Amino acid sequence: MKTMGNKYIAIAIAIIFSIGLTSCEATRNANNKQKGAAIGAAGGAIIGAIIGNNVGKGGNGELGAVIGGVVGGGAGVLIGHKMDEQAKRIEEEIPGAEVERVDQGIVVTFDENSGVYFDTEKYNINAASQTTLNKLAAVLKDYPDTNVLVVGHTDSRGDESYNMTLSKNRANSVKDYFVQQGLSASRFTTNWFGETQPKYDNNTVEGRAKNRRVNVAIVPNEDMIQEAKANSN
Repeated sequence: MKTMGNKYIAIAIAIIFSIGLTSCEATRNANNKQKGAAIGAAGGAIIGAIIGNNVGKGGNGELGAVIGGVVGGGAGVLIGHKMDEQAKRIEEEIPGAEVERVDQGIVVTFDENSGVYFDTEKYNINAASQTTLNKLAAVLKDYPDTNVLVVGHTDSRGDESYNMTLSKNRANSVKDYFVQQGLSASRFTTNWFGETQPKYDNNTVEGRAKNRRVNVAIVPNEDMIQEAKANSN
């Protein structure tokens, strides 16, 4: 699992920041349990992990609103501990996925090499992807005090407008599949960016495969936040 350092203060919804990454296994991620006491800014780092270092068009403009702010003090420490546990569980259940603990959230990235992928120009959830999503759904059921943001991306091949719609359909397909597995629809929000937010080189086959990705951002919901605040007093 990767851990992203908090190197800046996020100041506005939909403003995207450059981010710094350092690698760390979930089982050695103790620093995340202490982050809450040191930071109190909005969770812009999570946005950076989802869409890369680019400021671009696309999506439905709700990223910042969904992610919200980082809780400081003792409550932040308690939230960090819970999110560490959940991230570790995801790593154990889905070893091929890229799992990042970012501020007080978790970003899980699936590409064609990590268990969730789509056939060319398709957005239905195929059998192989169902296996991986079932594992993540089971983890989400065990941690009901979180909300989930699903974000779709494509590579740069094809028409830009078509790719935007394709990424929207893929994000919604993932969300709908989770709901079909018994998770509450109220926990989920979708966003999409088409080809506008590549994290890898679209001039290579490998880069395009990685850009055809779906991100799942898991963040504390209000129940977790209020419980942490009550228990930290």
